[in-house]
Amino acid sequence: MGNFISRVADRATLVAAPRLWIEGAAIQQLSKTLELPGMVRAVGMPDLHPGRGYPIGAAFFTAGRFYPALVGGDIGCGVSVWTTELPAAKVKLDKLDKLVGNLDGPLTGEERQHMAAAYPELDARVAQVEQALADAGLDPGWMRAAPSLGSGNHFLELQRLEDVLDPDAADDKVLNTKHLNLVVHTGSRGLGGAILREHVEQFGHGGLAEGTPEALDYVRRHQAAVAFAELNRWLVAVRVLVRLGVQGSQRLDVNHNTVTRERFDGADGWVHRKGATPMSGELVLIPGSRDHFSYLVRPIGEASESSLGSLAHGAGRKWMRADCKARLGRHIKGKDVSKGALGSRIICNDKDLVYEEAGAAYKPIDTVIDSLVGAGLVEAVASFRPVLTYKTRGECC
Repeated sequence: MGNFISRVADRATLVAAPRLWIEGAAIQQLSKTLELPGMVRAVGMPDLHPGRGYPIGAAFFTAGRFYPALVGGDIGCGVSVWTTELPAAKVKLDKLDKLVGNLDGPLTGEERQHMAAAYPELDARVAQVEQALADAGLDPGWMRAAPSLGSGNHFLELQRLEDVLDPDAADDKVLNTKHLNLVVHTGSRGLGGAILREHVEQFGHGGLAEGTPEALDYVRRHQAAVAFAELNRWLVAVRVLVRLGVQGSQRLDVNHNTVTRERFDGADGWVHRKGATPMSGELVLIPGSRDHFSYLVRPIGEASESSLGSLAHGAGRKWMRADCKARLGRHIKGKDVSKGALGSRIICNDKDLVYEEAGAAYKPIDTVIDSLVGAGLVEAVASFRPVLTYKTRGECC
């Protein structure tokens, strides 16, 4: 591991290559969480950056109590990867753009019928999550928010295999040179935010003692929100596949905003992941920005203790959103913002997001991957090139 895992405070470590810049405010927020009662230790990932009170890109392990505020409002946010029948050669971006269309509006009855015809399990999946919401005391009406991506760093992307870095994985279904993959990054939309607001109004940021009625109630709602987020990603993907007129299969799906019961340091406790990908599963996709590659990695389970079983969830922000327009205004002005640095098509009609989600606003993804590899947490398997990235067509729901 060398110096890729460093101690930044008592009971707090940072996974980062020596050359990777991490904002001081993020490290301060990470260290501050150690003051929370029951906090055992915290681990910052290579994509660590400041959040609203708590850092993003980190994992926290507590004993005896847990903290919904450490999970944040987008409960169950994560990334899914689908293989598709879309040919990777001779991609016609204008045609793809037109077929994808506007994803920000609600489903029409006709569109839902087409989706259910192509994926007969749709109705059963929706009914199951509606029941989970009702059982958790949540309004099943939240289902009207799906499928939707939302704004911020959420996205949908068609990707082409760029390079296989591990020849032993060349036969994996996700690694197909002839067809494009579909990646969806989104979460529980307004539902997770409503759950967090209600919790903070009642309990502030003091957390919940495990086993209490209040804690059990939050866990039920948390699990329902996670189920909703997973279904939301599935529905977004199906909606796009049907519009494109092709079949697809979900290969990977992972949540990076959760709190779960796990065992570390020889004790049972709670792992909070705020923008941190769990190391479970044989393969994990770590997305780059819209101007950079994404990387498929293989977690090394034997090393999970050092990182609380967690990995980076992306490139990580380099600049605060409020600073991006001032920094990039003169560089972007006059440019065709629909063209990505790697030749991709970018769909983003939100003027603020054009600046906030620019590739320059994020850390280079290769330094994040180098950090994880250097720390002995993963093996790099393959890289993927963005072909079309959808952020938002306009006002987000």
